Amino acid sequence: MARWEPHARQRLADAALELFAERGYEETTVLDIARRAGLAKSTFFRHFQDKRGVLFAEDAPAGPLVAAIAAAPAQAGPLDAVEYGLDALGRDVFTADRRPFTLRRRAVIEAHPDLREREALKEAGLTAAMGRAIAGRGVPGLAARVTAELGGLALKAAYERWSDPAGTEDFGDIARQTLDEIRSAVAEVRG
Repeated sequence: MARWEPHARQRLADAALELFAERGYEETTVLDIARRAGLAKSTFFRHFQDKRGVLFAEDAPAGPLVAAIAAAPAQAGPLDAVEYGLDALGRDVFTADRRPFTLRRRAVIEAHPDLREREALKEAGLTAAMGRAIAGRGVPGLAARVTAELGGLALKAAYERWSDPAGTEDFGDIARQTLDEIRSAVAEVRG
């Protein structure tokens, strides 16, 4: 096979999700994935560290999220800056063309406790990245952490709504609605 294969990463990811659905995650090997994609096993390892990488290495959302928070207008409050970050995810990561992959990915993760644990670690990493980006805007430590936790909650809830098989809304719209609900909840808690 040729060293360079067009769209190899996506072909491998699609093949993996097909096999996970057909055979189960545990019963699928890297060799099975490579064969299904019509690629060599070595090509798989040029794109992913292991089969979990198919589920967790794609389009790392931290980059666009953090960049958009940092680039938010100076007058934007901390949660407003998070909103800019979530909008960026809707434009750059959680797009309509990625939705079918995300739906299949979510089904595989929900079926396996160890993968759910890995997903939770990924979510915690995104929340921490938000906290650093918010602190980088000059927001004091505890306020940055609280904002990041609220942002993480908004991200998780918006992702769950967007990746629901019955859903059709744009991620950015869902994220803004979720942040509005969180703002209302915070106001209610404050009394």
